[in-house]
Amino acid sequence: MSGTDRSAEPTRARILSAAEALFATHGVDGVSLREITRASGTRNTVGLQYHFKDRNGLLRAILAKHLPDVDARRNALLDACEAGARNDLRTMTAALVLPWASKLDDADGGPEFLQIYAELLNRPRVAESLAPVGRSSLERWRSHVEPLMDPEAVRLHRRFTAIRLAVAELGRRAASGPHTDDRLFVGHLVDLVTSVLAAPVSEETVRLADERDRKRATRARVQRSEPLEGALL
Repeated sequence: MSGTDRSAEPTRARILSAAEALFATHGVDGVSLREITRASGTRNTVGLQYHFKDRNGLLRAILAKHLPDVDARRNALLDACEAGARNDLRTMTAALVLPWASKLDDADGGPEFLQIYAELLNRPRVAESLAPVGRSSLERWRSHVEPLMDPEAVRLHRRFTAIRLAVAELGRRAASGPHTDDRLFVGHLVDLVTSVLAAPVSEETVRLADERDRKRATRARVQRSEPLEGALL
């Protein structure tokens, strides 16, 4: 969109649109606020600082723009499961993937959002600091899918692995688009994520997980005892 075309848009929308495009292309740390300002067609960074304050403010605004729609779609699918529809593992995986996949066709920054979101999920501390307040549909999905999984897979955080796989693949698809038809890609992705959630946990992995947990428990006991020992000296 040219500067002339952008001039008719409200300043906030222009800045947000420019940030989506540049963050998606160059990464959330790969572009300056001045570059975003210039791409938006505004004269200086005052408008950006007024509407968003800083980089994190821009990222929060992007999430706030797209995640409510994703949550609404996922909650609707989970409502259908609770109402007595199919409640198998693939159905639950579809409830995870399809709301994000809908953003592939969202001309108002949807593909850019997917690329940005995929990057943020690989930086959990950043993603957590930007997360909207309140219970998300992901938390609800986690509670629904847990009873369908091997408890050992739950212990190994397999749900988070499935989330990261889905978002990473959708971000990659968004970056290579637009495509005329995403249905095969999305269907295959649902199959792949389902297989991740359903894959058996080997005896070796269980043994290593037990070993890890014992070491963690030992460290925790030592840390709890250290203040008492220090007080006795």
